[in-house]
Amino acid sequence: MPTYMQNDHSWKKPYLIEFPKIGNPHEGYISVGEGGGQIPFEIKRSFWTYFTPESIVRGRHAHYQTEQVLIAVTGRIVVITELPDGEILTFPLEQANVGVYIPPNVWHTMQYSHTAVQLVLASCPYDASDYIRDYSLFRQTWAK
Repeated sequence: MPTYMQNDHSWKKPYLIEFPKIGNPHEGYISVGEGGGQIPFEIKRSFWTYFTPESIVRGRHAHYQTEQVLIAVTGRIVVITELPDGEILTFPLEQANVGVYIPPNVWHTMQYSHTAVQLVLASCPYDASDYIRDYSLFRQTWAK
């Protein structure tokens, strides 16, 4: 497990990112996000989830280092985040040109409409040791 300063309360908060929506309803739209622009990190990995049953809650983890931007390319995704100090923020995603930035050290869960497709842009390649999957360990790691 990586070593981080406990009680360092300088963490970032999740926030919405609105990507440009270029086009019109007659021809369609394109949205663009670039690392160093709307996306606050260099993208090292991307993945997507789809056909998730509505009764399933995904996520249920935090990262030590990885930053992510989650986008509902289609459908609806409700992202619930918890900061180390216990603050809970909810982000309903249902527009393809809006994403939510998830910084490290933030517990997050997602619930999907069945037709939702989620695109995730990540700052780090997959590393199992970067995940905190135990909620009590998450609370303990950054307890005041």
